[in-house]
Amino acid sequence: MPVSLEPLDVGVQIPYHFRCPISLELMRDPVTVCTGQTYDRTSIESWVATGNTTCPVTRSPLTDFTLIPNHTLRRLIQEWCVANRSFGVERIPTPKQPADPTMVRNLLNQASSGSAPFGLRLSALRRLRGLARDSDKNRSVIAANNTREILLAIAFSDLDSNSNSSELSHESLAILSLFSLSEPECMFVAADSDRIGYLVNLLFHSSIDVRVNSAALIEIVVAGLRSPDLRAQISNAHEIFEGIVGILTFPLAYPRALKIGIKALFALCLVKQHRHKAVEAGAVEALIDRLAEFEKCDSERALASVELLCRIPSGCVAFAAHSLTVPLLVKIILKISDRATEYAAGALLSLCSASELTQREAVAAGVLTKLLLLVQSDCTERAKRKAQMLLKLLRDSWPEDSIANSDDFACSDIVPF
Repeated sequence: MPVSLEPLDVGVQIPYHFRCPISLELMRDPVTVCTGQTYDRTSIESWVATGNTTCPVTRSPLTDFTLIPNHTLRRLIQEWCVANRSFGVERIPTPKQPADPTMVRNLLNQASSGSAPFGLRLSALRRLRGLARDSDKNRSVIAANNTREILLAIAFSDLDSNSNSSELSHESLAILSLFSLSEPECMFVAADSDRIGYLVNLLFHSSIDVRVNSAALIEIVVAGLRSPDLRAQISNAHEIFEGIVGILTFPLAYPRALKIGIKALFALCLVKQHRHKAVEAGAVEALIDRLAEFEKCDSERALASVELLCRIPSGCVAFAAHSLTVPLLVKIILKISDRATEYAAGALLSLCSASELTQREAVAAGVLTKLLLLVQSDCTERAKRKAQMLLKLLRDSWPEDSIANSDDFACSDIVPF
């Protein structure tokens, strides 16, 4: 084995045998394949996942795809990291090993066994939930064992009149919220009004975790359905919007509630005929009041929901009545992302099209400058079209000196409006 060292930017050299032969980077989780060669787990898994069936170094066929952790080499790498920490090298953490497929199958058998003691079934589900939360790899191992079908059966077993398995149902929902479902699995839930009603009831449970997990499954099901009728049927369920809005307005700081709540609200608002129910449930106030608390991706969903609700009369009226709506939407333009800018501009276009008072509020909030910057930016074409339409709509509300005395926009192609 070569013993040459290669320099790094930090002024330290990594021993050749500490580098993964595929990525040429320091191995964080070295594993050995059947040919005796060692690779970083992520690199060799990607190699195999793309259809390769040979060892990258020896080119010999991989007759067994089992990856054996090389604990000795990992410890040597960790010791080297510690010895070179003065050069800025950080010690790699000891990786968690993927769940053992045999253990996962045993846990699933215990959880689904009607003859097993209640405590054993509950413990098995909790262990599965812990494994699923640990890593994507664990979730792949768990999903490969017909897990979702088993968990769906347990989750809705509480619908039986003689059943006393609420805790089992809640644990199953917690695990299911970490997976995507196939369309047949979504159909299993959506086609039965009792199952949907059960999930909606859980949106008002005393435990916020149960409420959020129920909302997560509702969003997964709605997003996984192709049938517009079934999606409409779910969004028409009694008090479903009230339950989702209640999660968004949960008074304590709970980031997952915001994340799941906005995903579910957005999925339900895609059904046009029932958007008025979201407005009636208080979605407008929840969206505006929480808008500043969302992370980037969730902000985009929130703003998309705002734009969707602004497309119906009751939504327009409710947003226009909230004193923070227009200033917030104006402020967001060009601040978060291209998508966020597009949705904010679209919402403002709907609001200003419906009310001259909103037009004056937007101009007073500085929308003119933002729109002129937007049409000259690298933002999406849809965002630029919305901005141009909004500028044209607002031209009668512009202050007389707003463009004439502005050197910044002297060359703007929007001036003719």
